[in-house]
Amino acid sequence: MPENKERSSFFPAIEKKHGQPMQYWHSVMAELAGQKYPEQIAYLKENHGFSQAHANALVMYSRGSTTAKRFNTLAQYLEPHDAMKKKTVKAIFKVLQDAFPKAELVIAWNQPMLKIGDDYIFGVSVLKNHILMAPWGADVITKFEKRLTDFKVNKKTIQVPVDWKVDAKLLVDLAKATIAQTKKK
Repeated sequence: MPENKERSSFFPAIEKKHGQPMQYWHSVMAELAGQKYPEQIAYLKENHGFSQAHANALVMYSRGSTTAKRFNTLAQYLEPHDAMKKKTVKAIFKVLQDAFPKAELVIAWNQPMLKIGDDYIFGVSVLKNHILMAPWGADVITKFEKRLTDFKVNKKTIQVPVDWKVDAKLLVDLAKATIAQTKKK
């Protein structure tokens, strides 16, 4: 599902693919109203051949969630988090935005991301006990593994403590490597 898409935007495709108007599908969902989310999804997939995306759009819409978008701004994203997490995330984005003034801070997939043009270059996700940073380059993390030995590194993310003293040089270098890869596309 594309970022922040209205769930009803799937309805024309559902009608076309499954040959019934949305009124019919809403009545099916009314019959399934007492079931849990996974049961409703399974029913649509097993009995009507729905894809995961179409099933999710219909189920979530019937549950009152008309859009996948939850946040419009970094401030909204950070609102439920404590002061330390807010400070660290803001510092990360400040370093990157100062270094790359053309970068735009957006919310995509309900996470704060930096974009330059159509290309995502860096994302951040706040979790309970740490912050994940995600440079958007295919092999960027691998290229920097020697500089990342103090952190838990996953395939596409770098885990930093919530009270991380932001390493501006590392962040800028990660973003530069990502930007260089996007230019090669």
